[in-house]
This record gives sequence, C-alpha cells and structure tokens, in this order.
Amino acid sequence: MMNLLHWRLLVAVAEAGNISRAAERVGITQSGASQAIAQLEAALGFRVFSRERRHVGVTALGGQVIEHARAMLERLDAIRVLADDSQGLSGGRIRLASFPSVISTLLPGLLRDFQRRHPGIELVALEGTDEEVEDWLAAGTVELGVVLNPAPSRAAAVLGHDAWVAVLPASHPLGRRASESGVTLEELAAQPFILATGGCAVNGQRLVEQAGLHLSDLRVTVRDWASACVLVREGMGVALVPESTLPDEQRGLRVMPLVPVIHREFGLVCSDAGKASRPVQALLEGLLCKDGSPGNR
Repeated sequence: MMNLLHWRLLVAVAEAGNISRAAERVGITQSGASQAIAQLEAALGFRVFSRERRHVGVTALGGQVIEHARAMLERLDAIRVLADDSQGLSGGRIRLASFPSVISTLLPGLLRDFQRRHPGIELVALEGTDEEVEDWLAAGTVELGVVLNPAPSRAAAVLGHDAWVAVLPASHPLGRRASESGVTLEELAAQPFILATGGCAVNGQRLVEQAGLHLSDLRVTVRDWASACVLVREGMGVALVPESTLPDEQRGLRVMPLVPVIHREFGLVCSDAGKASRPVQALLEGLLCKDGSPGNR
C-alpha cells in the first residue's frame, strides 16, 4: 500500500542521491527506508532507483514517477496553505526556545512534522540555557519554550523524559558490579568528577548538592555532554549525564544506572503571547493528536 511517506521518500532519495540521508530527512530509519522503497518498486512493477556503490541514481521510468510525486506533494502543500489561510494561520510565526540537548534530539522530528502540515507558518528555534528559556518565556520573547521538569500547574505538553546515568572508565572499580546494582550519588561524589552542564542549571553538581552531598574532587567542567564522555574515556574521572545524550560509540566506557533513579522531564510551555497565538495552538493540538488523544482517531 503506497502512502504519503513513500512519495516523500522517493523525492528525498532522488534529491540526496543517498538512502540514509533521505531517511533522516523524512524521519525514518535507513532500514525502514530501504524496505519502503522495495515495497513501492514491487507495487509499481519496475525499479525507480539504480543502486551504485556510493550513489543512488534514478532510472528513466523512475524519473517520471518522481516528477509526478514532486508535483503531488506541491499540490498537497498548496492545499494545506489554503486550509491555513481559511483559519488565519498562514503568515504566522512561532518562536520556540530550548536548551541544546533537546534541540538536537526531540525537536527536529516535531518541527519537521509540523512544517509539513502547516507550510505557511514560520518556525524559529532559539537555543539557550534552561534559565534563559525561562527568562524568554517570562518576557514574552518567545511563544513556546522547552522547560525542564515543569510543575503540574504550568500545563506543559510533555515531549519526553530520560534518566540520569553514571559514565565511568571501562576499568573503573564501580563498573565491575552487575549493572542492575547501579551506582549511588554518594559513590560518584567521592570520585574524581567531570562535570558536564549541557547548558543547564540542572546538572550533575546540582543533583549532588540537592542530595546533601558535595563533589570532593571536581577535575574539569565542560558544557558539552560528549566532551565529558571523551574525558571519562581518557580516565580523567567519572561523569553524570542524561541517558539520551550518551554517545553511539561507548567503547572504553561503562554506563551504570543511578540508584535511586532520577529522571528529567521535558515539557513545552506557552508564554502569555503563545497562549493567544493560533499557530502555537495548532502546534500543541498536533502534539495531542500524536499522543493518541481523540483528535488522532
């Protein structure tokens, strides 16, 4: 069964000349993209792409299919702009602020999906610390902000959550125990410590202090989570980072759960200007539908 994703994927592959880059653009895995292309070619009865070692080309018939797919997607965007016009949404702008780790992980898919549904609305993403995001929301500089651990009274739209984990050199004594045993904040605080802030006031040092402890040997402070993991791999100390920021390559590292578990939660919060913005409400309604509310049925 061919659907809109298949056509978007075809156009993306033709433009990128590469399946993995096209898959990233449309928001699916490379294996999912390869499977979708195979399904579509089977349904059509001919090959759309010619595979070479480092490049994906387009066959003669495939080129005609892609022209039709591109025209179809353009018509769909035009229909969506027309729909937005009828609701007074076109020409609107949303300024959305977040701290770095969320901008690079949770937000790209959200913003891409929203802009597909509402091509007439401009989305501007601003990066700052969690404290700067709060200041921008209070001042009305932005309509939406990603807030860390929002209070229930703020009626935040939850984007996701993750847990804090300990990152140790692979040979560290604390890492020799079973993973399910975990590591406590007290144990980490007594070790040579690499502090990564991630541009957030809520970081490893804050968690340690909130537990009534202190870092006995703070070796280095860095902003980037990845930099902390590199220093840990070099044996300079241990670190406490959010699970979602762990590097793909963990060779030389031992990752242990924190005991007891401490979570971070991310929520989208409106400023006063955002509460009165129709484009912002359209974005939030889209989030609710995605989460399985009645609007998604």
